[in-house]
Amino acid sequence: MNNRILALSAASLLMATSAFAETQATASTDLNVRSGPGPMFDIVGFIPADGAVTVDGCLETANWCKVTHEGVAGWSYGDYLTTKIGENAEVLYENREKAEVATLVYEDNTAAAAAGVGTVGAIIGGLIAGPPGAALGLVLGAGVGDAAAPDPTVTAYVTDNPVDPIYLDGEVVVGAGVPENVTVYEIPDTEFSYVYVNGLPVVISVEDRKIVHIIR
Repeated sequence: MNNRILALSAASLLMATSAFAETQATASTDLNVRSGPGPMFDIVGFIPADGAVTVDGCLETANWCKVTHEGVAGWSYGDYLTTKIGENAEVLYENREKAEVATLVYEDNTAAAAAGVGTVGAIIGGLIAGPPGAALGLVLGAGVGDAAAPDPTVTAYVTDNPVDPIYLDGEVVVGAGVPENVTVYEIPDTEFSYVYVNGLPVVISVEDRKIVHIIR
């Protein structure tokens, strides 16, 4: 059993003994579920926009929450989860105290996890916040899903021409922006470019460097 599995077991113990109840939340966009709290962890599940999740708690020092969706447990990025507080849908992570969400501690003793590096490479920057910031004030149920898929020749080009992956803080969602310091690659004869981010190939608008499609 490796350190990462041990760490997940420890986190589960902390949640089980927490005085806080589980919190119900909704994904405000299509959202990954990862095996640990960070972009370098494997994707173990997927929450569609408007998908309901149970939140066991969130980290205090990083914007990740422990969730369960349709029997799949893992970690999702807290800015893309909303919960109902009073009559409004609020972004879960920044309203943890009002929503009475438990604070979790995640411990991974590997040096790579502590530094955010390893065989996958270093985290070199951060994704620019995507559409879920607009979730404030919206009624629950108004999630943002994936944009229309580009022409199949675009996705075929991306998958047939893989490039070295990069890792950015945050989560890969449609509408998130790729920072200027990241090299993106042209898709010939289109208005798109692409890059492999946080374990997934993404198609990017040349005009504004925003993710328009995620190839899963």
